[in-house]
Amino acid sequence: MASSSTTVAKQANFAIDPEQALKASKALLAHIKKTAKDNAASSSKKNILEAADDEQSLTVAETPIWLTVTTKRHIHDSKALKPNKIFLPHPLNTDNDSTICLIVSEPQRHYKNVVASEEFPEELRKRITRVIDFKHLTAKVKQYEAQRKLLLEHDIFLADDRIINRLPKAISVFYKNTTKRPIPVVFGNKKPKDDANKGKKVKKNPDEINCRPVTEVAAEIQKAIGAALVNLSPSNNTAVKVGYASMSGKALSENIVKVANEMANKYVPKKKNGVKSIFVKGPETVALPIWQDAELWVDAETDVIAKGSEQAKAIEARKEQANVGKKRKSLDASEEEPKSKKAKKDVADGNDDKLDKQIAERKSKLRNAKKAAQSAMED
Repeated sequence: MASSSTTVAKQANFAIDPEQALKASKALLAHIKKTAKDNAASSSKKNILEAADDEQSLTVAETPIWLTVTTKRHIHDSKALKPNKIFLPHPLNTDNDSTICLIVSEPQRHYKNVVASEEFPEELRKRITRVIDFKHLTAKVKQYEAQRKLLLEHDIFLADDRIINRLPKAISVFYKNTTKRPIPVVFGNKKPKDDANKGKKVKKNPDEINCRPVTEVAAEIQKAIGAALVNLSPSNNTAVKVGYASMSGKALSENIVKVANEMANKYVPKKKNGVKSIFVKGPETVALPIWQDAELWVDAETDVIAKGSEQAKAIEARKEQANVGKKRKSLDASEEEPKSKKAKKDVADGNDDKLDKQIAERKSKLRNAKKAAQSAMED
């Protein structure tokens, strides 16, 4: 297993050992297949996992392989709903029958024409079952049932990166189902820097459509479908799907190398110095190590706080100060609670006295009426 001990000052590019990745990939795939066969043999029912070694059953083929990257500090300051993409040498999605919904920026008609163009690949066009812009999407699928229907009608959702940040508030159902979250795609051209108008609002031409050429749009869609998605959050452990158990050991290892290197060099704070360990695992397997660092901290002087130091006392004081209001409210509530019960009891007792008087009056009236009726009958 490769190990690295680096100084804090140096921030060299991160690169894992391809041989270590290949070794871990082969061992993990062999374990998953062996476990599947053992489970099939122990079952009394006929199981499709009893196929030959060269044939992959549906269960094995769908088993995902995850790369877990542990960092010394939080990889991101806040939770980002927009995933980042890492383009893989061996795409994750190779199903040519999966349907695609494109969520684009305005105007909708222009992007429909792009998909219908002769330059657009025919096989990819057949898979795109809907093209809709953000304005029409929010107007047509306001109700939750309509959103669920949209989710069930398509397998993959691709959204223009210019409008994808507005989707969580408008179409919440996307973010309650983690398997079909919209994947960001870049359909617009990058605008050239204009130093003369820097800081000024430039009036947009309504007739101007910022869209890349047809061939580039098609290539962007194709790459996004098979990309690995990186969801960043304030955590020191991030998992990325890098393949499936149906892949060969070499293909899986190449995906692992690409994701690990790009994760460390692009998303991890301090790059190589910020990576603590990298493992590869299946859903129900142990994690196999690929890379580990001997250093536990980026900077021991700032990352480690000595017990009883001024900094530790300041942190404890802030925690105590934050809880003062909560404690005061809880104490006030406990003091007021018996009073409220007593007040309720007093009211209840007062109501009972009045009720007793009313019952006594009604009984006396009934007795008097009964006596009057008896005397009338005797006369």
